[in-house]
Amino acid sequence: MSDILEAPAPMADGSRSGEVVLEVQGVMKSFGPLAVLRGIDLNLHAGEVLGLVGDNGAGKSTLVKILSGYSPQDAGRILLKGEEVRFRSVEDAAAHGIETVYQDLALIPQLPVYLNLFLNHEMTHYGPLHVLDKRKMRNLTRQYLDDINVNVPNINAEVGQLSGGQRQAIAVARATRSDASILLLDEPLAAMGARESRLIIDLVRGLASSRSVSMIIIDHNFAHLFELCDRVNVMQGGKITINQKTKDTSLEELTELMVSSYRSQIQQAGRA
Repeated sequence: MSDILEAPAPMADGSRSGEVVLEVQGVMKSFGPLAVLRGIDLNLHAGEVLGLVGDNGAGKSTLVKILSGYSPQDAGRILLKGEEVRFRSVEDAAAHGIETVYQDLALIPQLPVYLNLFLNHEMTHYGPLHVLDKRKMRNLTRQYLDDINVNVPNINAEVGQLSGGQRQAIAVARATRSDASILLLDEPLAAMGARESRLIIDLVRGLASSRSVSMIIIDHNFAHLFELCDRVNVMQGGKITINQKTKDTSLEELTELMVSSYRSQIQQAGRA
């Protein structure tokens, strides 16, 4: 059986050979008397896809909010390529190359694909008149979607007419179009069929391998994580209790490790 890493310190060896682009060291967060994060240690390499899994209340969403700049940590450090940062806002995190795609995708169904791709970053021409340069946005949308192998035949179609997989792909494409180097994805395969899931799996792997985009993916489905990820971290009780490369374990083994770790925590709490 593969080793279980209890509350791991950042590792020097990733499943990929890229440099460490993100380090989380001892991050803590409380809401009143409730301690949600109890010292998170996590690292992410260039071009690596890291899965983050845990029960409801484990602290996954709180960690993502901190990394996305939505909420500050109470203690601990966040380092990007070795330099400590402390985000003041979501825009600040985005300026540092971190983008987040949530389950609701933040797309406008009534707008066409190309306008959703440039949402809040619309291109204009004719000087102070600020007329939308739709032709340029259409051309760049087609060029970028083709470049990352996202098949959307009609970029003039309203997003609401697309399949779930295509909408997810547009949300990911919008995040990476702005040169994001780290992408946080919340349940990217939720409620998708096999064909749509394959579209997103191929997109994630393509962005990681060809563009060295690093990703943290939250998912409750271990099978999804084995399809998508190079490595898996399990969060339990506000800490990361398991840190495993997917190539060194199996779905059944990781499930047993998670259960064993949970039992160990229950026993320790009982003795305390």
